[in-house]
Amino acid sequence: MSHLNMKRVLLTTLTALTCALPAVPRAVAQDCSRDAMLVFDGSASMAELGFDQTAPTRIEDARTALRRALPQIAPVRRVGLLTYGPGPEGSCDGIKLKFPPVTDAAQPIIDAIDLMDPAGLTPLTEAVAEAARVLNHTTTPGIVVLVTDGNETCGGRPCALGAELAATSANLTVHVIGFRVVADPFAWDSPEAGIYTDGSSIARCISDQTGGMYVATDTVDELTEALRKTLGCALIG
Repeated sequence: MSHLNMKRVLLTTLTALTCALPAVPRAVAQDCSRDAMLVFDGSASMAELGFDQTAPTRIEDARTALRRALPQIAPVRRVGLLTYGPGPEGSCDGIKLKFPPVTDAAQPIIDAIDLMDPAGLTPLTEAVAEAARVLNHTTTPGIVVLVTDGNETCGGRPCALGAELAATSANLTVHVIGFRVVADPFAWDSPEAGIYTDGSSIARCISDQTGGMYVATDTVDELTEALRKTLGCALIG
């Protein structure tokens, strides 16, 4: 066989192999490339002790879950951090943007949550709205992951926000992770309280209307997996 014919055979073989390989779905690449904001609950209930006074508090277990999950997520997705809660007792003014999405955010997020001293109420609606603004949600695709142990207690309307984000955003998905949510409708300060009767946080309205997931978790392992599932992407294990 001549040298020219050998090159033609090799080229034909390589072309056939390339066509046979499964294409990477566009949705996967887009999902991994979307910036994300983690909205983390730092309200007083995160530090409350349960019936077992020796058991870890929610904030302690949440820190463990973050240490497990984030090192797998941060290398493939830019993540930012916004917290709410810490502040004077009974305050709704504790929303703090720690930083917008950055590369390799695992350690900065872990460090920030380690320093958090839970206090204050739960302005989760305004916190998610602020995270969406940080992501420039009207023009840029993005992801918000809210981790909360309760419901809106500052008068916000999560269902109204969900509808607004769905109507005005350029592919913004909000996922909500409920961590040991206490279903106490008498403590909620939202005109939408009572929509969910299964113990879900009213924040579920936001995920339902933006095509996101609501994940109920009780253990460190479940919270770790929920963080991987919502902040991670299809290229992670």
